[in-house]
Order: sequence, then structure tokens, then C-alpha cells
Amino acid sequence: MRNIFYVFIAFFAFLLASCNGGGQAITHQTAAADSLQLQYAKGFSIKYYTNFKKIIVYSPWVKGAVYARYYLVTDNKTKTPADGIKVQIPLKTLAATSVTHLEFLSLLDEINTITGVCSPKIIYNREINKRIEEGAITDLGDAFNINVERTMQLKPGAVMMSGYNQNDSYAQRVSQAGIPVIFNNEWMETSLLARAEWIKFVAAFYNKERLADSIFAEVDKRYNEVKMKAAGVKNKPNIMSGSNFRGTWYMPSGHNFMGRLFADAGSHYFYANDTTSGSLPLNVETVLKNFAEADVWLNCNFNSINELIKADPKHAFFRPVKLNKVYNFNKRLLPSSANDFWESAVARPDLLLSDVIAILHPELLPGYELVFAAPLTLKGE
Repeated sequence: MRNIFYVFIAFFAFLLASCNGGGQAITHQTAAADSLQLQYAKGFSIKYYTNFKKIIVYSPWVKGAVYARYYLVTDNKTKTPADGIKVQIPLKTLAATSVTHLEFLSLLDEINTITGVCSPKIIYNREINKRIEEGAITDLGDAFNINVERTMQLKPGAVMMSGYNQNDSYAQRVSQAGIPVIFNNEWMETSLLARAEWIKFVAAFYNKERLADSIFAEVDKRYNEVKMKAAGVKNKPNIMSGSNFRGTWYMPSGHNFMGRLFADAGSHYFYANDTTSGSLPLNVETVLKNFAEADVWLNCNFNSINELIKADPKHAFFRPVKLNKVYNFNKRLLPSSANDFWESAVARPDLLLSDVIAILHPELLPGYELVFAAPLTLKGE
């Protein structure tokens, strides 16, 4: 199907070449001429019509329900159905409110279109930080309390944000002001590759589906190649994950993307068969009962063993602490607390999987240097 998609692009690309320089253009035949082929992502679809693209974002909370509908046009005068939001593309400016969307824009070479962000202190991307320092990017406040007035003054071509299972007054007010709100719900997918495939969703707003398809195909290939290395391992280490936060320990279920990661890396995880899609809120006693004799502790949100035990003396009872087999995903952490794990790892799950396999089965990736993961040290804070 991918070859058919490319033929479709090559045949019609010249029609829009004069509008956006050619090469990446996607245009349309008659009504519903074609659909973008997705391999893993379930949260959106793209269909191509004569004068517009139709994008549907599906609700992660109500099966079959439409969360948002967009009609992408190159000419704002183009008439579109009244049941969705019209967005003129390719986007020239964009306010990106979640760091999880930034690496998609970077890989598509569209960082220069970002004119507004939320919580700049937690942004890792160097180019974006440079543009913030230069005043080319506006601080729109906290992602959960976005400054509406500042957004309206900035007036970006669109605002990209994560959707939640509730009404968002910010999104409503911005939409009423004529600024399209694009809901990017990659975080609700249940596998790492499904999350990464949302690069195609972002690309559609820039007429760069071909580029996105090429980028994702390489990521998919590398992910499955390294996954195959771990598929035949006989020894599967028992792993635990997460950290105790104010009395509650959030563990990924087997059906969520971290649970899938653990399975693909060749591990044994106590909650592997749990079908919950999110995280499991547990008390420390339950975690001790099920994970006290684990071999490796992953995604521990501390930087040293000392800090870990100081936060809760019960942490010392876990076997990975005694063996010094505790890892965080803080290797790319800036003093500001910005962590590239929340940015690049979303778009590059092949690197994240390689990290976990290198920790659990170092013999499978000899000489591999960890990208996101790092062992907790025995030093002080």
C-alpha cells in the first residue's frame, strides 16, 4: 500500500508545486480518492479529497467516537463541510504546547514555524531554546493553564495540544477567536511505534507526508530489528518500574506503551498480562510483595541510590538497589529539569528499546552506548 501511496503523490505533486515548492506536496483526486495508510496508530485517520484533506482524531475514551475533525486546505476560500475545523496549510506558524510533539517538528524540519510554547524550562531541544532566548518564540505559560490572551496576541496559524477526557476552556476560547486547535493525542496510543507514527499526523499540516512516511519507515525497521534480537532470549530478567510518589507507586500496565516496551525487550514483568491501558496506582506494600526480588529496576525517577533511599527507606529492601541495578531515563537531563526522554524518545522508540535491551541483555548489543537511560550512582545527591 505504501508504493500505491507514493505513486499517488508523484502523479499529483506538480499541481501544488507552485504553492509550496514541490517535493513534499500532497493533493487530491475525486472525493475520497485515497487514505493515508497507518501501520500502528489507531487515534487518527487521513483521507484525501479533491480540494482538501480530511483528518479525524478519534476519542481514546469513547470507542468509535470522533474527538476532532479537520479539513486542511491550501486556499482558505475553499469550501469545506461544516462538521469540522478548517485549517490552511502548510502551516506557517504554530504554538506547540506539549514537549512530546517537538521532536516530530524537528524531524520534519519545521522548528522554525514554532512561535509559541508552554513551560519553556522543560524543553530540551537546543534550537527551540535558542529561538526562545532570541525572542522568536513566546512563552504561553503552563500547559495546564495556558495564557489565552497571549495566545490571541501571538495569533499562530494553529495551536497543537494534547487532548484530555474533559472540556478545555482554553481550547474553546482560542477556537472562538479563530485560531484552530489541533489535538495531537499520541500519548494515548498503546505502543511505542503507534505513538511514533503520529509524525504522519503532524506532517499532514505541512504537506510532508512523504517525508514522514520515510522517517517512520526507518524507525519501524530499526525497532523491529532490535526487537528480533531479544525475541529468542531464554533468560528474561524480572523487572520493576516507576517510583513511589507521595505514597502511590504508578506502574505501567501490560497494555500500555511502557508495558509493551518491556515485553519487546525480552523481560518478565509481573503486570504483563494486565489489560489496563494506563498506569496502575499501587501502594508500596503491594510493590514490595510483587517486586522485592526483581533483577532490574527501570524508569526510577531518582538520580542516585542515596537519594532514592533518603526519599523512602523502604526502597532499600528491593533487590535491584542491593545489586546496584537501578536505572532512570535521565541521561539527557538539563539543569532546568528538561529531559529529552519526553521529547526524542516519543519519535525514536527504536533508541529507547535499544537502551532497555542493552541493560537487560548487554550481550545482544555489544559496545552500545545508552541514549536515554543511565544507572543510578552511589554518590550523594
